[in-house]
Amino acid sequence: MRLALLTDLHANREATSACLAHAEQQKADMYAFTGDFVGYGPDPAWVVDTVAEYVSRGAIAVQGNHDLAATREAKSSMHAEAREVIAWTRGQLSPAQVRFLAELPLVREKDALLFVHASAHNPAKWEYVTGVEEAERSLAATESRVVFSGHVHAPALYRRASDGRMGAARPEPGKPISLNRLHQYLVIPGSVGQPRDANNAACYALYDDVTREVSFFRVPYDFGAAARKVIAAGLPIVFAMRLVEGI
Repeated sequence: MRLALLTDLHANREATSACLAHAEQQKADMYAFTGDFVGYGPDPAWVVDTVAEYVSRGAIAVQGNHDLAATREAKSSMHAEAREVIAWTRGQLSPAQVRFLAELPLVREKDALLFVHASAHNPAKWEYVTGVEEAERSLAATESRVVFSGHVHAPALYRRASDGRMGAARPEPGKPISLNRLHQYLVIPGSVGQPRDANNAACYALYDDVTREVSFFRVPYDFGAAARKVIAAGLPIVFAMRLVEGI
């Protein structure tokens, strides 16, 4: 199985299309979407329909915090600009699309793989995994050998060795990384729709369960077109600038 891993699509049609096309070129035969299909971007209906279509063909999908917010009143803990986009997003979605987001599970497991938007430790808390301490907490919460998550918008790879020691690696785009069967791994592909590591190219990853290798990719796309659509929709300009600047 060659599993394409896409997360934090954030209603960005251009980036999502580019990553799906790239994954097809890489001969992906399974897809997993680890949340936040809406929020920030101008094409929530198209992205939700696209993910739903892949799910209908066997893809895995889990719920992100923006997906949950789009199905009910956003919490005050979400910053004002994000709440503004969520309110706008609700007006763009059909009842069926809202129902799809609302019914997504927080966690999915397949074989020895676990899929979650934030931390596996307490998925509903939406904890950001920004270092080895949070990564260890996430991995210790499951017996799955590989955990795939998102939420932090930048690529990352963490390892928990058989003796409990933690390590982290900076993934190099396009360079396969071998995963030791005796260790646990946390794979964060980075955001498809709103990268925040000073690189505006879209992110996704590919996992091969035969070779036990994971590859991280950066995919150029027409971020200018996506940014202009953010502005044309009347959404906060900060979200257009993030697409341009990758921050």
